[in-house]
Amino acid sequence: MDFMSQVVQQLINGVSLGSIYALIALGYTMVYGIIKLINFAHGDIYMVGAYIGFFAVAQAGLGIFPALVISMVVTGLIGCLVERIAYKPLRHAPRISLLITAIGVSFFLEYTSMLFVSPTPRTFPEVFDSSVAFHIGDFIVNGQQVLIFAITFVLTLLLTYIVQKTKIGKAMRAVSFDTETAQLMGIDADRVIGATFGIGSALAAAGGVLVGVYYNSIDPLMGIMPGLKAFVAAVLGGIGSLPGAVVGGLILGVIEAFVSGFLSSTFRDAAAFAILILVLLFRPSGIFGRDAQEKV
Repeated sequence: MDFMSQVVQQLINGVSLGSIYALIALGYTMVYGIIKLINFAHGDIYMVGAYIGFFAVAQAGLGIFPALVISMVVTGLIGCLVERIAYKPLRHAPRISLLITAIGVSFFLEYTSMLFVSPTPRTFPEVFDSSVAFHIGDFIVNGQQVLIFAITFVLTLLLTYIVQKTKIGKAMRAVSFDTETAQLMGIDADRVIGATFGIGSALAAAGGVLVGVYYNSIDPLMGIMPGLKAFVAAVLGGIGSLPGAVVGGLILGVIEAFVSGFLSSTFRDAAAFAILILVLLFRPSGIFGRDAQEKV
């Protein structure tokens, strides 16, 4: 395979990885857009979704699509519950209190998962024939990558429809713009915030299940690094912007694939956080973000 073929192959691999980052980053950016909270427990919600999908496949014997739906629904409800118990009582507390609580929720989810499912990594059952691959010239797109592309595309379209066309989506946009005015207009802000956490958690669960399918391994600490990288993707695209989360995730995935393919996988994580530093230095608002002074 010549150099250009390797570039295109790494691009395909990067878009596959970036699609998963995009799903997780969407949850980050939705929550931040509504209540200006960096929910560092979001990566662990992704882990919970992976385990629910695993048990749906391994124990209940379901196929990938029913397992994906069950994981998204159950994890979405867990996300709503976390918001109601951990974040709602601190709605008007200083921002640092919410941030510390998010870190606490993250540890709680990780070590509670260890208690119930053990720290031992689990092998995700093969739900998609790994030998299925599509050869386009010198390039190879395997079946798992096609599955990731398709599910990410469908979920992104569905989210766009919900935000732009539905009543709850319009309420989300109103609350994100001005919560107090939205409440004066009769919008139940608590309900909208809960729905935002639920939808974001469901998207993270989809990413967790797809990671299990792609890498065939899950563990209780699997959400730490992808969660942080999805945060980088959200910042890169412009945190608070849904298109920015998708674009940021794809860019980050492609960069990681190129670093792994042409330099060394050792530097893959370093590249992600180098991007975060550069964005914060030169474009703090991100690609799609707008410079604005924060309300005090």
